[in-house]
Amino acid sequence: MTDTEQDESLERGDHYAKTFARGLETIRAFSPEEPELSVSDVARKTGMPRAAARRFLLTLLDLGYVGVTAERRFFLRPAVLELGFTYLSTLTLPQLARPRLVELTAELGETTSLGVRDGDDIVYVAHVPVRRTFSAGITVGTRGPAYLSSHGRVLLGALPPAELEAYLQRVRLERRTTHTVPDREALRQRIEEGRAQGWVAVDEELEDGVTSLAVPVHGPDGDVVASLNLASHSNRESVGARRPQTIAALQRTAAALTRELRLLGGTTDTRNRL
Repeated sequence: MTDTEQDESLERGDHYAKTFARGLETIRAFSPEEPELSVSDVARKTGMPRAAARRFLLTLLDLGYVGVTAERRFFLRPAVLELGFTYLSTLTLPQLARPRLVELTAELGETTSLGVRDGDDIVYVAHVPVRRTFSAGITVGTRGPAYLSSHGRVLLGALPPAELEAYLQRVRLERRTTHTVPDREALRQRIEEGRAQGWVAVDEELEDGVTSLAVPVHGPDGDVVASLNLASHSNRESVGARRPQTIAALQRTAAALTRELRLLGGTTDTRNRL
């Protein structure tokens, strides 16, 4: 054992299986930018000797995890997906969303959340607050009327016309603030505007001094399965001069969640991933 290997063994602990770790490093060496690699490429990217890189690649070839071209360049085969299938098949939408929300809250300095529709209500299924809090007291599991929130208006905007019309006919509008939508026709207009532009803003309708922005999250089949939301004090820059940048950040995060849901494909019905 070399001094470097001995130091690594001591740092990692006696349990550390270096051979197994190097096999995983070999798989991670491939990327969308470099989908085909030679033995020398893998050795360069992983820092292991060329002979070791060749040994790992040939082992993965025997196991069916990589293929090889006539030019002796290696590439990943679909069997690699088996390594992550169990993890992916057990993920729920909130589990997928939370790391993204943590990043978004850190980036924007505002509270973010993920909401789904349950009947005429919306339910918060993931929530990452900042130290500044609102009196609304939102937590995971909090329910609220769909018409009063940006979450709700995004999700209502995704309904088929007949279902939206039925909702508008039965909903009882409660005036929470002086800014609350005054009637059904005004609510219809705001829902349709949000659907057309791809995002919704609700300014001080639920609570004085609080503005929220929301964008849709799409499932593997393209249907809207959730909404991604940011809430802030109405006088803060993030919902004023920086609104376009804030919406872009929300849409970028929603697109990342949509891509992850598409990767899950048909492993589990998205409706059961909450």
